[in-house]
Amino acid sequence: MTEFLNTEEAAVPNQFIGKFSAKNIAVYLKREDLLHPEVSGNKFRKLKYNIQEAIAQRKPKIVTFGGAFSNHIAATAAAGKLANIGTVGVIRGEELAADLSKTLKFNSTLRFASSCGMELRFITREAYRNKENPDFLEALRQELGDFYLVPEGGTNELAIKGCEEILQPEDKAFNYICTSVGTGGTVSGIINSSSEDQKVLGFSALKGDFLTSEVKKLTKAENWQILTHFHFGGYAKVNRELISFINNFKKTYHIQLDPVYTSKLLFGIFAMIKNGYFPDNAKILAIHTGGLQGIGGMNRRLAKKNLPLIED
Repeated sequence: MTEFLNTEEAAVPNQFIGKFSAKNIAVYLKREDLLHPEVSGNKFRKLKYNIQEAIAQRKPKIVTFGGAFSNHIAATAAAGKLANIGTVGVIRGEELAADLSKTLKFNSTLRFASSCGMELRFITREAYRNKENPDFLEALRQELGDFYLVPEGGTNELAIKGCEEILQPEDKAFNYICTSVGTGGTVSGIINSSSEDQKVLGFSALKGDFLTSEVKKLTKAENWQILTHFHFGGYAKVNRELISFINNFKKTYHIQLDPVYTSKLLFGIFAMIKNGYFPDNAKILAIHTGGLQGIGGMNRRLAKKNLPLIED
């Protein structure tokens, strides 16, 4: 078993960010981004038990889905290499296969995944929408042979089990636990392991109100809320204000934030403190879920739009 899989109790530091406003509100950041250099943050948590299960079932490979800049794709490829199990990434966008050498040259995420041994399969966006369809998956099995399926984003019961290990006993001292939300797996694991007297706030990285109903399917607890005001236009959407926040945060606290999840989380927390949401003497623990490998791809997009770049 690898060092990655042998991590029984992966503990990371809670880094003190500071006290804010006259209300003496303390903010800490749990550095899940430091868990592993290639399988960091919530991706480590989501993949840990799925990798173990794939090995226990003696599956020859793991198949999963993602976009061209997916943190999940990169992490799955790295985890598969560490665990000595094959990986296949089904990637949205068949045009990327037209000139694969060019795609890998300019896409650091897919280049990294490929370097880890992941087989990349590119499909149309229309076909990608069928990724959970049983007939589509059966056709994939006929083509690829037997495999262990990990869904897009990595969220399933085993992923939630892994995310339940994010909070440690000492974290019961916090009144609020805050995390970004994409598929709902990470926040559900945190909710399950939180105390009843703690409030878990999920900051949606996606536009829309559907995540509340999704999280309700994954947890029975009620001490949580999904906030939808800080998505900056939708998934992976950014603007000058958010880029400035990321760069200023790094200069001030010497911590790199990713543009898709944790930056929007911290931006939201700071805005809510300023607007008086939190009570006097509140202790807030924010979760840094990693995702830093996507900065290079984001910067290429920003350059094309003549926007400021994220300093990394």
